[in-house]
Amino acid sequence: MLLGHWGATPDEIDGPVVGDDICAEARTSATRCITIAALPEEVFPWIQQMGFGRAGWYSYDWLDNLGRRSATGIHPEWQDVVAGSPIPGGPVSFTAAVVEPPRAFVLQFGRPDGRLCFTLAYELRPDPTGTRLVTRMRTRIGVPGGLVVERALLGPGDGFMVRRQLRGLAERAGGRSKD
Repeated sequence: MLLGHWGATPDEIDGPVVGDDICAEARTSATRCITIAALPEEVFPWIQQMGFGRAGWYSYDWLDNLGRRSATGIHPEWQDVVAGSPIPGGPVSFTAAVVEPPRAFVLQFGRPDGRLCFTLAYELRPDPTGTRLVTRMRTRIGVPGGLVVERALLGPGDGFMVRRQLRGLAERAGGRSKD
């Protein structure tokens, strides 16, 4: 899969990430990582405020934020996200399935036991140079043709967007990144 494991080490690809159990029967999984020159408690607020009509997604704003620029600062009014909070995603809405500052944030769409299950996890691991941000996308689309959609469209598209998102987070939170 194009960009399927961008920036990730073999141990990160093979190891567990918070939220893996939510979409336990995923057919498509991708791990993308970046090292950010800031502590996890400095990076987490950037992740917690993400969302359409909120801070944006720090990716390609013309595509995933309808041209509105992603935030360049921390906004206290968007820091009140807890597990169960809706996170607007544009045409769909995610649920914040896991919110454990400053360690973990997991977005979920669909249901673990339903035909559609999608998670995007952000795990912040302390690193000698700041934070190792490990993301994992897991999905299962249980309808005819679902695997084709997962692997041919969703996987590459998600990889393209998340790669830019990780770089955007690194620029905002740490000013520098090592990828």
